[in-house]
Amino acid sequence: MPESTRLLIQFLTDELEVSSDSVALALEYCDQPPTLLPIVLWQYGLINLSELEKTFDWLAESTCVIRNARLIYPQW
Repeated sequence: MPESTRLLIQFLTDELEVSSDSVALALEYCDQPPTLLPIVLWQYGLINLSELEKTFDWLAESTCVIRNARLIYPQW
C-alpha cells in the first residue's frame, strides 16, 4: 500500500474516527485512485459532508507542492 494511502487511512481512522471496517468496505468499492476513498465513504453514508470537507482540506494540505516549492524558491 502506498504511503499516501496509509496516511489517508490513518487520518480517517484517527482524526475522524471512521471505523476500520468502513475503510475496508470503501477500499473494496474504490477502484479509483485512493484520493477518491473519501468520496466513496460519503456515498455510502460512512462519513458526513462535514467530514468529507475536512478530509479534502487535509488532502490539500498534505499534498500541496507549491507550498513546499516556496521553501526552495522564497521569491514565489
